[in-house]
Amino acid sequence: MTGTIRITDSHCHLDFPDFDGELGEVIARAGAAGVHRMVTICTRLRNERAVRAIAEAHAPVFYAAGIHPMSAAEEPLATVDELVALAAHPKFVGIGETGLDYHYTAESAEVQKQSLRIHITAAQETGLPLIIHARDADDDMARILTEEFRNAPYTCVMHCFSSGAGLARAALDLGFYLSMSGILAFPKSQALRDIFAAAPVERILVETDAPYLAPPPHRGRRNEPAYTRHTAQKGAEVFGMDWPEFAAQLEANFERLFAKAVL
Repeated sequence: MTGTIRITDSHCHLDFPDFDGELGEVIARAGAAGVHRMVTICTRLRNERAVRAIAEAHAPVFYAAGIHPMSAAEEPLATVDELVALAAHPKFVGIGETGLDYHYTAESAEVQKQSLRIHITAAQETGLPLIIHARDADDDMARILTEEFRNAPYTCVMHCFSSGAGLARAALDLGFYLSMSGILAFPKSQALRDIFAAAPVERILVETDAPYLAPPPHRGRRNEPAYTRHTAQKGAEVFGMDWPEFAAQLEANFERLFAKAVL
């Protein structure tokens, strides 16, 4: 047990088949590691009911929903009204994940942009934070986020941030948050650690993106919310802070952004 040190996994995927038949144990291990709360993310709206059921069945779990950019060309576009209606649920705490991914799916860039703007409008209308996935699309991402913010302000987290310093600065200039994943703790991620170290500590979250991107010492295996602690402890080193102080800062940051996710 970890005493009074508690943190939140701000982004995981507990509905993925990697956790089938084991979800109760996964959530219990998270609690034993001090990860007392988690946000599970629905990436295709046709799966929203199943993701919602996980949040309803487990007190530490909240959820968000949207259409992942890599699926944007395969799924019907969400509507603003559809996303706003989902936001009425007491455990629905964010819009997305949405965003742009040109690494594998550059051919669907235009529909990704359309989907992204729909999600941004829903975030503007609900006041819930937008959850952004960005890969190999830094310029378009910075431009669209900035354009839409000028139309109407909204809050946002750049989930699993691993883009360049320019996109980090654009997001921070808008008052957005950067989320650390296990990538931060990879030995060859010094450039990413430098980007985080230059950011205000008040704008930092931590996540697993489980079942992906397990941090050392679990790298190469299935990730799970309990491992949030490893990334967060590496983050404390990056910011030169004592572990209890950094953990408390992460909690304050999460609760400021995800104000609806109150236990």
